[in-house]
Amino acid sequence: MFLDEHQVSNIALLARIAINQKDIGDYTQDLSNILTLIDQLQNAPTANISPLSNPLEQSQRLRPDTVTETNQRDQFQCHAPLTEQGLYLVPRVIE
Repeated sequence: MFLDEHQVSNIALLARIAINQKDIGDYTQDLSNILTLIDQLQNAPTANISPLSNPLEQSQRLRPDTVTETNQRDQFQCHAPLTEQGLYLVPRVIE
């Protein structure tokens, strides 16, 4: 796919990117090359290929999901100025 300089300028405007006029030619060529590469990748045969979550087919080592700490909420809340039913009460910020 080939882009012209007007299209690149319009993309830069929409993306709110400032591009010097002298650099638009380089950006036009680079973006056209990228889009050509994407077109080539779109034509790659992928019909019989299953999706991978990891290219090395490794699984994650996960730790067991167990509780390691005791509930200390009452101890922490005894230092708070205001609490009610296990919640911290704070001044209203939004009306």
